[in-house]
Amino acid sequence: MGRIRRALVAGAVVVAGVAGSAGWAAGDAQVAVTGPPPGTAAWRADRVGGEPLPDPASATPRQVAHFFGTLSPAEQHTLARRHPQVVGNLDGAPVPLRYEANRLALTATHDARYARLAAPDRRILAFDPRGRGQVAEVYGELTRATRVAVVVPGSDIDARTFDRTNDPYGTPAGMAAALRGATHDKVAVIAWAGYTTPVGVGVDAASGRLAEAGAGRLARFTEGLDAVGAPDPVLFCHSYGSVVCGLAAKHTDASDIVALGSPGMRADTVAGLGTRARVWAAKDPSDWIDDVPHIEFAGLGHGTDPTDPAFGARRIPAADAQGHTGYFAPGTESLDSFAAIAMGDVR
Repeated sequence: MGRIRRALVAGAVVVAGVAGSAGWAAGDAQVAVTGPPPGTAAWRADRVGGEPLPDPASATPRQVAHFFGTLSPAEQHTLARRHPQVVGNLDGAPVPLRYEANRLALTATHDARYARLAAPDRRILAFDPRGRGQVAEVYGELTRATRVAVVVPGSDIDARTFDRTNDPYGTPAGMAAALRGATHDKVAVIAWAGYTTPVGVGVDAASGRLAEAGAGRLARFTEGLDAVGAPDPVLFCHSYGSVVCGLAAKHTDASDIVALGSPGMRADTVAGLGTRARVWAAKDPSDWIDDVPHIEFAGLGHGTDPTDPAFGARRIPAADAQGHTGYFAPGTESLDSFAAIAMGDVR
């Protein structure tokens, strides 16, 4: 009876928290963007040399990579021009071809919100305009990289806020650029806003629904990196992004998974993640995430704090980071540690 009472009290704490009792903003329910990219119907109807194209809904990234390997450069570019939204989001397609396709797709939107993403010097690895928009951008030369890192952001990130100028180290673009600089440009860093994130700190942020959808997309994305010959990535998972990484962990080939400012990873311990990756955790003393109850009850809450010694993650110093979005600020212990992990300098 006492155990049931404690569970009910814990659930009430979570509900009170996500309802805004601490002054947090209530979030709007989001519809997760899933499934194959826009333009898939036209892609399926097309042919190359009389042969069908790989179905984006069922073909694995390795099958996609093999298909493109059978095509001439002219045939590849023709497909990119004819189906930019599919090619630009097709895990396993050649990386430079995806950049080309996404530049075409971004320009074709004629949407001022995306104009800066279409700049010729940007390497956009994915762009999906559905919903609030999803983006992945590469910092560095992915095709020649010997080390790769992927930044997985948390709530309130979409195509519009991907690289906002205010609070830059709270955006995937700002985090990725800072990490790339801290490694002295030795690591290719991907800012991956490839899932539907929660808006505000409401029920969406307290549940695993959007994280489950995002985990599948992240797992496929990392499978796509492997299919084009990229090294096993290091995942840097911020806030709700750490929930996504926790659920995706056993389905990725990541060498390391770093949870920062995490509300939990939907596991009680590192062993519960089911991954062979090294797992790291960081939380600074001023981060408001520390006020979030680290429990899971009736589908709300994300479980044990990854910085809790009982979780079993390797602790990253973050005492000089400021707030929830200060972990990648230049000069911080946390960023220096992230860079060392990304470069493989920590054993």
